[in-house]
Amino acid sequence: MPLEDLGWAPSLLTRRGRVGVFTGLYLYQGSVAGFATLALANHLVANGHGTSAVGTLLALVGLPWVLQPLLWGPLLDRAAPHPMGARRVWLVRGLLGGQIALCLLPLLGTRPDPAALGMVLLLHSLCASLADTATDRMIVASVPEDELGRVSACTRAGFVTGSALGAALFGWLLPEIGIPGAAAMLLGLSTALAVAAGLVRERPGDALLRIAPPPRSVARILSGTPRALAAHLRGVLRVFAVFRHREAALLLAACFGIDFALSLFQVPFAVAMVRDRGWDAGALSQVQAMLAFLGGTVGAGLVGVAVDRAGPAPALRRLCLACAAAFAVIALLVLGGFEARGGPVILGLASVVPALLYVALQPTVVLASRAEGVSATQFQIFMAAMNLGDVAGASLAGAFEQGASPAATACGVALVFLLASMRRGR
Repeated sequence: MPLEDLGWAPSLLTRRGRVGVFTGLYLYQGSVAGFATLALANHLVANGHGTSAVGTLLALVGLPWVLQPLLWGPLLDRAAPHPMGARRVWLVRGLLGGQIALCLLPLLGTRPDPAALGMVLLLHSLCASLADTATDRMIVASVPEDELGRVSACTRAGFVTGSALGAALFGWLLPEIGIPGAAAMLLGLSTALAVAAGLVRERPGDALLRIAPPPRSVARILSGTPRALAAHLRGVLRVFAVFRHREAALLLAACFGIDFALSLFQVPFAVAMVRDRGWDAGALSQVQAMLAFLGGTVGAGLVGVAVDRAGPAPALRRLCLACAAAFAVIALLVLGGFEARGGPVILGLASVVPALLYVALQPTVVLASRAEGVSATQFQIFMAAMNLGDVAGASLAGAFEQGASPAATACGVALVFLLASMRRGR
């Protein structure tokens, strides 16, 4: 029986539908991220792997998110009408591919190589980044400007709640049932979230499920491929042309620099908590989960309301200053010899305050994207700059740890936030 006959056909035309689907999709992303980047990374450290191995895993997980705008942005910009909705059909295809990739994790054995884990999670990220591109495209197209702050808060709350759930649950399960069992649990949890989010349509009359492309002959597909690739390339070049403007280039640099600096500090510090200071990997995952949950729910909600009232740019500047102050305090705590006893406080300052900043950063990026006429792909370029910062920072964290003290790194992060706060914009 069609859902319309049951009186239940949620769509993006209603605020409840928008909030529900966008929160649910970021909850899905967060649950996998909590497993991969927190619980699994801490588990690998507890089993003798160092900063370089963990950094490699995190870099592989993050790499598809760097390539996301080149792979998927022009595709979504040229999305043709579809019975499921031009963007939702790609969302469902991405979610389906991501779940197929997660099916490979339990097959890797009880003590897989971090690089093998990273390659499977890279495949998942490749598909999840397609789903995320469709999600962001729907946000840009469907959310009114006066709702951007609240929707940003909801998506952030969804992501960090999922991350908290994934980190806490799998931080406990990994030592108890091993990687294959925990991966099977992740597959079940993420499938339930993906199915629930996939039920919300772009418009009430859209088809619920019809993901196959229209039937075409092989000759027609081959003849159309060069034109499709040429159109894709033109779309990529058109997007990069936007960044000749000073304002867009400065925001792009801020997106990269913030995440790069954060990774240089966060990855070695989390590894050192387990390796050098005797923290249990599961306990560390649970502390990280609790901090992420508090920052992404209560904190994100308050910041979201403030963004809608004051505007994204003023809120972003204030939060950059707050992050600079937080890392200045971290540097003082480390210099004062409180690095071990003050570990939870340092983790809180290094993760909660920057998490609040993203609530203001997303509306700033959305507004900048809308102003240029290639919104979907430009939006993804900004997000990819942040992911590139994560990947580059995680890849270099092991080497950087050898030459810079935690206090010096914290001072450098504070300087990056201070420079970001000087940016002017809407």
